[in-house]
Amino acid sequence: MSDILVVSATALGTAALLMLLTALLARRLGRVAVVDVAWGLGFVLVAAVSAVVGGLVDDGDADALRRWLVLGLVAAWGLRLAWHIRRRAVGHGEDPRYEKLLGGTLEDVGLAVAVRKVFLVQGAALWFISLPVQVGAVSEVWTWWLVGAGAALWAVGLVFETVGDAQLAAYRSDPQRPPVMDRGLWRYTRHPNYFGDACVWWGLWLMAGLGSGWQVGLATVLAPVAMTYFLVFATGARLLEQTMMKREGYPAYAARTSMFLPRPPRRRPGGARRAVRAG
Repeated sequence: MSDILVVSATALGTAALLMLLTALLARRLGRVAVVDVAWGLGFVLVAAVSAVVGGLVDDGDADALRRWLVLGLVAAWGLRLAWHIRRRAVGHGEDPRYEKLLGGTLEDVGLAVAVRKVFLVQGAALWFISLPVQVGAVSEVWTWWLVGAGAALWAVGLVFETVGDAQLAAYRSDPQRPPVMDRGLWRYTRHPNYFGDACVWWGLWLMAGLGSGWQVGLATVLAPVAMTYFLVFATGARLLEQTMMKREGYPAYAARTSMFLPRPPRRRPGGARRAVRAG
């Protein structure tokens, strides 16, 4: 237990320091949205600190192979996410979601409000969601098949994120694009990147949380639940869709396409009746 506390306290300090530096950068740039780049990088830093400190305090019970494997998977996900968001944000102003959350621009509300509403919340969320990674760094592997299953789910999530982002980028670069992106993975879910994010963190929970025993799994299961909540209800899909629903064709797209979990598109209204009449 003492090993877990040491790793967790160090991870909390890392998250707090990162968000402090990000807040100062946001004030300099005048954009709270820089926190989105720090989000992915923060998980990489916390995973790295957990692996290093876990190795230093470990008394031989933890499995070093899983510790470094988890770090590698978190790094692959977090660095790709940070790079993607940074590239997408170049040349753009503040994210409208943050202006809505803050009740104005950073200049309007001041840094203190942004720290309270964004940076403290994101820092605490980063630390809490990464709890399975922290605990797994100093815990013995309970069963390796869960580690394998978690790695497979992580891979599914990364594919959804990477492919979904690439398809969206191709759509945006098409001068003859339709009003709404409904191709590829976007045909089956309105947010394949958010779904992929959730799969990544449920996979890491299987590897480092439940993979360390059912007690550890139960103690850390709220971490992927929290990530899923953020992706769907807090700063993710629901908030984004308040803007997207104003776009031409999006309400019809939303009516036939699942918001989060991938599934075949619903039949268009009236399609079944026309088929019956035609028969």
